[in-house]
Amino acid sequence: MRHSPVIPGRGLVPLAGGAAPGRVPLVAVAHGSRDPRAAATVAALLDQVPLDVRVAYLDHCAPTLGQALHGLEEAVVLPLLLTEAYHSRVDLPAALNEARAHQPRLRVHYGTTLGPHPLLRAALERRLAEAGVRPGDPDTAVVLVSAGSSDARANAVVSRMAREWRRGGWWTVRAAYASAAGPTPAQAVAELVRAGAPRVVVAPYLLAPGYFADKVRREALEAGAAVVADVLGAAPELVDVLLERYEGAQRDPVSLVG
Repeated sequence: MRHSPVIPGRGLVPLAGGAAPGRVPLVAVAHGSRDPRAAATVAALLDQVPLDVRVAYLDHCAPTLGQALHGLEEAVVLPLLLTEAYHSRVDLPAALNEARAHQPRLRVHYGTTLGPHPLLRAALERRLAEAGVRPGDPDTAVVLVSAGSSDARANAVVSRMAREWRRGGWWTVRAAYASAAGPTPAQAVAELVRAGAPRVVVAPYLLAPGYFADKVRREALEAGAAVVADVLGAAPELVDVLLERYEGAQRDPVSLVG
C-alpha cells in the first residue's frame, strides 16, 4: 500500500502507480518542509518509481519513519538526500534502530543517499537547458549551489562535483552553499561577475522548492546572475538513481550501529 504524504493545510497528496508484487517495499525518507511545494515535489518524484513506495519525513511533515515502517516485515529505506551528512549518518540510523526495537521482526536494508552520482549532473544540465542554457557553453560560468552543511565532508563532495563539472567546457564552475558554509550563492555570483565571466548562471543542487530555493533565486539574481535554473525535483534521472540505490541497498546495505 502506498502512503501519501501529508501537506500542511492541504491534507493528503496521492501517490499514483501500482504495487510491485514480490518486491521489497521502498521507504523513501525526505527532509521535510513547511512549504507545501516540497512534499508535492517528493510525491511527483516517487510517483514515477515502479515499486511499492512509502514516503517518510524527518521533520515538519507526516508520516514519520516509524509510521511509514509500521506493519512491514521488510523494507528498503533510502534517504532522499543529496549528500551524506548528519541526517543520513546519525538521524536516520537512530530512527531505524528505534523502529526495529518496536518491530523486532523488521528487516531493513538501508541504502545510500542519492548523491553523489553522475546522473545528478545530467539532471542539473537538464534543468539548465530548460532555462535556456546550452550545456558546456564556454561563455557561461556556473554556480553549483547546495543547501550547505556543518559537516565539512558533505561540502567537500559538492566542491569536488564543481571541479569535475568544470571539465565539461564551461567558462568555470564554482560551488556555493545556501547555509552553514561559504561562499554564499550571491558571493560566488558577484565574484564571477567581477572576474569577467561573460554570463553567470546558477544550478541549484536542491531536491525540492522551499525556503532555500527561493532565497538562492532571489539573492543570486540580485547579485547579477543571468539565470537561476529550477531545482532537481522529479527529473527522470533521479528516478534512475533511486532504482539503482534500491537495488544496491539489497545487495550491500549500509551498516546500522546498534
